Amino acid sequence: MATLTLNTTAVPASLAKLNMSDVKKPTQLPAVQMRRNKLSNKLWEQVQLATAMANGTAYAPTHTRTVTDKQTGERKTVELIKRLKPWWFTAADGTLCLQVRYGVQVIKIAKGKNTINLASSGELVPTLNLIKQAVEAGELDKLLATTASVSCSRHMTPVNV
Repeated sequence: MATLTLNTTAVPASLAKLNMSDVKKPTQLPAVQMRRNKLSNKLWEQVQLATAMANGTAYAPTHTRTVTDKQTGERKTVELIKRLKPWWFTAADGTLCLQVRYGVQVIKIAKGKNTINLASSGELVPTLNLIKQAVEAGELDKLLATTASVSCSRHMTPVNV
């Protein structure tokens, strides 16, 4: 059985200009980055939904699902419309309110306050974009970590000792 060995001392002249390093690709993203990406994607969906509602059009994102036909037993992939609920609502006094959600939890952006009051519906998309930029910059990492830990602790079953 022949083995292939590379000459590590001689670099071809065409590749000598490149900046070489010995770095391994991470197997998964850090938890902080995964939380940022999750919330950023959901904020992007809310921006698309708000823009569509403002323009009077429909926004219906789809996702694929594998289903089994009950009669034939055949598995097939179908595209279904994703159920998307708006994060904003109109309060009793007529103001537009926005609540940022991480999963099913509402994030408390300020201490004890989980709702952003908006003067008009025209402020909705810029506000969502501003929050999205803050998430991508890492400004809400501590809030996301505490919200994620609270939601994880709800699903853990207590161990009897």
